[in-house]
Amino acid sequence: TEADRAVEEEIRARLASERPNDAIVGEELGPTGSGARRWIIDPIDGTINFLRGIPIWALLLALEVDGEMRVGVASAPALGRRWWAARGEGAFADGEAIHVSEVGAVEDALLCYTSGRSFDEYALGEQFRALAARCWSARGFSDFWGHVLVAEGSADVMVEPIVNLWDVAPIQVIVEEAGGRFTDLEGVARADGGNAVSSNGRLHDDVLAALRDPGSGRARA
Repeated sequence: TEADRAVEEEIRARLASERPNDAIVGEELGPTGSGARRWIIDPIDGTINFLRGIPIWALLLALEVDGEMRVGVASAPALGRRWWAARGEGAFADGEAIHVSEVGAVEDALLCYTSGRSFDEYALGEQFRALAARCWSARGFSDFWGHVLVAEGSADVMVEPIVNLWDVAPIQVIVEEAGGRFTDLEGVARADGGNAVSSNGRLHDDVLAALRDPGSGRARA
């Protein structure tokens, strides 16, 4: 949208002024520059919500240094909320430290996801439905929202079968610094894997196994 482009242009202008030697990649305007430091921008994560007047959308910004995500920010102005983290410094929401939940069993977990249709589109429908059936509850909290709910302990797992780097680059830092785990569906801690799972850490391996095999864990359900 025009709003997406306008926001990204403003962020790029500020970065060019303050950090002129840093590289930038954004959803709307692509990559510019090169070097060890790279800023990753999603100007409006949750564009559909933004267009329909639903206040769950955010500016996402991450700093990557030598291939590692070092800083992440998710700012949701319509909600009046902001989450941020820096590597080794912890994760915060609205000035208060946050931490993932202590839930230790999938059967007690609140699972967040994008849309059920998206799992079918990527041949994960059967696996996802089996996982959701095992969980205490499953809610379609898409985009950044499900991930930050995991980071602050309100939800326990968030799964997205398709993402871009800018969708989750800051999320990786925020979730990990909140004590959780963030990987792709193969279990690799990366933001550029094309899909994403955030969890409180305790549930992560069980969730990954369930998404690979719809029968995984069925005997324990």
